[in-house]
Amino acid sequence: MRDLRTVQSETTPEQAVVWRWRRHRRCVALARSQLRRTLAQWKQPDLTDKAVSVLSELLANAVVHAHVPPGREIETRFIPMGTGVRIEVHDASDERPVLRAPDESGGFGLQLVDRLSTRWGVSERSGVGKCVWAVVSREGRGARSSSS
Repeated sequence: MRDLRTVQSETTPEQAVVWRWRRHRRCVALARSQLRRTLAQWKQPDLTDKAVSVLSELLANAVVHAHVPPGREIETRFIPMGTGVRIEVHDASDERPVLRAPDESGGFGLQLVDRLSTRWGVSERSGVGKCVWAVVSREGRGARSSSS
């Protein structure tokens, strides 16, 4: 099996943990493992179940739906936020995810993100593509936002 991780950056001054992944479905499980470790290090294990579910959906969407040229990577960022974590998934596609009513063709993933996160949205990023993000915290559920 080839290595699906390509780069782990150093923790940034803001304590964000950044990973870059080849666009492959197996990177979802590897990213979940990294998020579990990160939350344990930050002493926020009570967020693990919700955060891992949210990450799984956001990253799977990028792997499946971000139609980008070969060689483009997906980046994940985990950023501590007081009583929670901000999960970001960056990809090189300009196509934005749309929250829709689930049906036999799908639509369940973003519904789950919407229910489990305090808030979530899509932001522009420098260069090509977008950042889809969600904040998972001990607080209640919030509303979708179109920017950071």
